[in-house]
Amino acid sequence: MPLSPLDIHNKEFGRSFRGYDEDEVDDFLERVIQDYEGLIRQNKELDERMGDLKEQLKHFTNIEESLSKSIVVAQETAEEVKTNARKEAQLIVKEAEKNADRIVAEALNKSRKIAMDGEEIQKQSSMFRARFRSLLQAQLEMLESDDWDKIGQELPAKESYAYETHSDNAG
Repeated sequence: MPLSPLDIHNKEFGRSFRGYDEDEVDDFLERVIQDYEGLIRQNKELDERMGDLKEQLKHFTNIEESLSKSIVVAQETAEEVKTNARKEAQLIVKEAEKNADRIVAEALNKSRKIAMDGEEIQKQSSMFRARFRSLLQAQLEMLESDDWDKIGQELPAKESYAYETHSDNAG
């Protein structure tokens, strides 16, 4: 068991004939007691300081663990956000591609319909011109035929005059 300052203070030495000077021994022991008390106080203060530092270390260790966990959670969240953003971007691209394909298909269909309508108009125009040409040729043939001369001769003079007057006024 370690000595206490009280043990040192209460220590009594036996007396001998040619022993040490009692006052010198007492003075020295008093100094030893004071130094020993100082060391005990210092040791107690260091123990308290060490306890405080252990508490601080424990606190900082807890903070470090919390920060490490927070960093891991933040990294996982960031990865989730990136993954979700990629998925959403892919969906947007796919939707845009579908829309683009649909628009292109509609435009192609309209283009084909317009081309078919154009061809139909050209066919109808050709048919109309052919019919009109044929009608005009028929009319020309009729005009050039001798039947017109016969019609003029068969009509009475009065009707012939009215037809000529009427055709003169029209032209």
